[in-house]
Amino acid sequence: MPRTLKLGVLDQSPIRKGGTAAQALRETLDLARLCDRLGYHRYWLAEHHASEALAGSAPEILIARVASLTERMRVGSGGVMLPHYSALKVAEQFRVLETLYPGRIDLGIGRAPGSDRRTAQLLQPGPQAWGIEHFPYQIRDLLAWLHDAVPEGHQGHGISAQPIGESAPEVWLLGSSDQSAAYAAHFGLPFCYAHFIEPQGGVEVMRAYLQQFRANPLHEAPQGAVGISVLCAETDEEADRLASSRELWAMKRRTAGERAAIPSVEEALAYDYSERERAVVQAMRRRSVVGSPATVRAGLERHAEAYGVDEFLCVTITYDFEARLRSYALLADEFGLGALPQAAD
Repeated sequence: MPRTLKLGVLDQSPIRKGGTAAQALRETLDLARLCDRLGYHRYWLAEHHASEALAGSAPEILIARVASLTERMRVGSGGVMLPHYSALKVAEQFRVLETLYPGRIDLGIGRAPGSDRRTAQLLQPGPQAWGIEHFPYQIRDLLAWLHDAVPEGHQGHGISAQPIGESAPEVWLLGSSDQSAAYAAHFGLPFCYAHFIEPQGGVEVMRAYLQQFRANPLHEAPQGAVGISVLCAETDEEADRLASSRELWAMKRRTAGERAAIPSVEEALAYDYSERERAVVQAMRRRSVVGSPATVRAGLERHAEAYGVDEFLCVTITYDFEARLRSYALLADEFGLGALPQAAD
């Protein structure tokens, strides 16, 4: 029997060539409103810094705005890069969000920099900067402050993360490595594997998480999801054409470290790929599910079976915003997500 899948959105707020970051953020708000009406389960905002292509540098601020414009979806971070910040400050930010939108806030955390090394150093200046080896202690402290459980002997004992409320945001570990999965299993947290970053070994990483999960009062059983690149159009051919734009951008980012904005489809189709570059693009296709609604459904169902999960966070990047909206609408219709009736003008 096919799995019943939950679908969510991971929005990186992409900036197209000739466009602006302000435009990208306005498109994030428009997309969130549409996806809420279409019946998507979650809407996560990414964190990237010093990028000409991705505008979302402060997910905690975008979450507040997106949650104010939507009603049904859970809204959260995908994710906050915790090593840059104080665990107490992050706990307070998300307690404010949970107080404003109770029962709807997700706090996805990761340990990747979301930037180049120099920018990462500037985000955490001074002698107190957290090294990556402190990440598990930051997770411990974040959970303690979110749930008023800072133990005696801890330097923060007696300090509360304000505002104190009746509920707390749901914490997720996000990552593309076995180390992130191990932390999620150890702390008994939900885990989202970033297939769109690194498909190699993802199934094994998720399997280890599911097997090693330690039950706790917040989560009695493991909860896994997969972040995956998705592009849906009316036909396989049109989806392939639209995907060429993102593939050229991603290839140049990976092979040459370029930070440029998303190129047009016309630029991508006219690009003269070397054999090596074409091989890179072909390899990157493994991160994605691209095609007509039926093709995308079949691809997601195959990944669900392989990973042993029933939830996906879908990352869709196109040059044309209308094509991006259309991709999410076609996907919602194919999976019958439960769209609300369109309001009359």
